[in-house]
Parts: sequence; C-alpha cells; structure tokens
Amino acid sequence: MDARDCLKMLREIRDVVFSTADQNGMPHARIIDVMLVEDEKLYFCTARGKDFYQELIQNGNLAVTGLNREWQTVRLTGKAVRLDDQKHWIDRIFAENPSMNDVYPGESRYILDPFCIASGKLEFFDLGKSPITRYYFAFGGENISEHGFYITDGCIGCGTCAENCPQQCIESGEPYMIQQDHCLHCGLCAENCPTESIVRRGNA
Repeated sequence: MDARDCLKMLREIRDVVFSTADQNGMPHARIIDVMLVEDEKLYFCTARGKDFYQELIQNGNLAVTGLNREWQTVRLTGKAVRLDDQKHWIDRIFAENPSMNDVYPGESRYILDPFCIASGKLEFFDLGKSPITRYYFAFGGENISEHGFYITDGCIGCGTCAENCPQQCIESGEPYMIQQDHCLHCGLCAENCPTESIVRRGNA
C-alpha cells in the first residue's frame, strides 16, 4: 500500500465526497467524480457556474473522501489547481469517462474546467479487518503528519491503557507502546491514564 494505491482506489470508487469551505468559512460537501489518476496526480472537473467552482478558485483547499464495498476509506487533503489548456484536458477527461457525453453533450462540455491535485496527504483506513488498520502517506513533496496518541516516559507500566484499548493495540513495555497502524485515535487510553502520560502525537 502506498500513495499511488490510495489515489487509484479513489479513482476506482469514482463518486467520492469533495469538501470545501466558502468565503464565510462554512463547509460544503459534494459528490464529485474522480476523472483521472496518473503520475500521482488526481484530476476532476466542474462547471464554471457552480458554487463549487468559485470555492476552488477562491481557495483551492480540499478534503476528498471515498469508501469502497470492503469498508476501506481513503481520505485526501490537498490543494486543487485549475489547469491550463482547458480543451485538451476536458477532451481527455471525456475520452476516459464517456458517460460524461450524456451530461454535457457536444460543445457544452467546454463549460467545464479541469482541476488537478498534484500534492497532498493521504490516510488509508480499513474497518473491514480486526484489528482495524490505518496508514498515512504523502505525495507531491508533502510531508506525512503525525496523528493519534503517544505514550511518554512518564508511563509507570500499570497497564490501564492496554486494558481499556478497544482494539487491544497497546503493547507492554517501558513505556507501553501504541501500535499506530491499528489505533482508532479514540483517546480512551489517554482519558484513563492515571499519570496523564499519554498525549496526542505531535504534542509530546
């Protein structure tokens, strides 16, 4: 599993949720088609008259989420950039997605503008197995962010965290250690730690 696999999964799901914020900071979520994925880049399009288009032009920051039939989720955060050579990209998108001809027949397709997400951060989250599995990736020069919780050296080895973990993904040791790939990020371990030795990653 890597960034390419995550982007490919979004393309296979195709109809995924794109979330933006308007000029007042209000969130908006829409089902948008992933039209192309290649060279670690994701391509989509939208019509210039849509509110979604205006939000992309004003800001460009996006959160994209897709869920497949196996209860596997891919979440992408990145910035969308409108592409030059509009007709080339729209023709390419329509060639790869022929059903678009029924929605925008003939020359009406050129009311659409193409966009690309060329860099961003990805999360793969698999709820279809036990314990759950999650991985983080970055592409296009982005760095992977830390998520979840971390057990500090203040740990006294009492085992309370391991006893409370829903996924049983905390190993005994000095200090105890969270298996990050299987952590739900629920925070139950931190809430029950008698010495407050469990903190959010990135804040330790």
